[in-house]
Amino acid sequence: METDSVATAYTTVDGDFVHALEIKRSRFITYLRRVETEEQARALVAELRKKHFDARHHCSAFILGADRTAMRSNDDGEPSGTAGVPMLDALAKRETGSGTTDLSDIAAVVVRYFGGILLGAGGLVRAYSESVSRALDAAPLVRRTRQRILGIDVDHGTAGRLENDLRAGGVQVLGTAYGPGHATLKVALGDEADILAAFTDRLATLSAGSCTARALGTEWVDAP
Repeated sequence: METDSVATAYTTVDGDFVHALEIKRSRFITYLRRVETEEQARALVAELRKKHFDARHHCSAFILGADRTAMRSNDDGEPSGTAGVPMLDALAKRETGSGTTDLSDIAAVVVRYFGGILLGAGGLVRAYSESVSRALDAAPLVRRTRQRILGIDVDHGTAGRLENDLRAGGVQVLGTAYGPGHATLKVALGDEADILAAFTDRLATLSAGSCTARALGTEWVDAP
């Protein structure tokens, strides 16, 4: 995903999630998946068409990007505007734990097995909206923030202690790579100058001035 967005944080679904709902004998099965591209979102639809080949409809909606620059929906044979649009509205208007409507990088597909009772246009809108909303109520969500990524080169014997000390101080350590001559700790920091300055001072104290951090760019990182 792009890291040069205006937004510095957003919320997404933590993996895959499935929720089923029955309304007037029709079965609505909602699939939520974390995606970062249109290709990944469309792949979910294709996957579910094969899995639920006997279903009447496979309606979809997705939102992409930290700034939510891509929003798409598809009614898949339901009357125009009765499925994809209410699904997209349910995603776009969902307030997350941050108290904002910042849900993104998410695809929703509602598989419908027709139960023989016509719901009407209004009933379909409510059914598809409720299906996605109920799934979001139960799905695990995760906060993502744009982080400054730093690499710290350190000798093998010191790497474990330094990693533990950094974690104990609240620093998010993404991992440690052990090379032939040294180990490299990869850490993520908030993308603000004062945070970097405080970390630099702490690293100097913990390593007695023997370690420095080098910039590796920025990445979107899940909150621990």
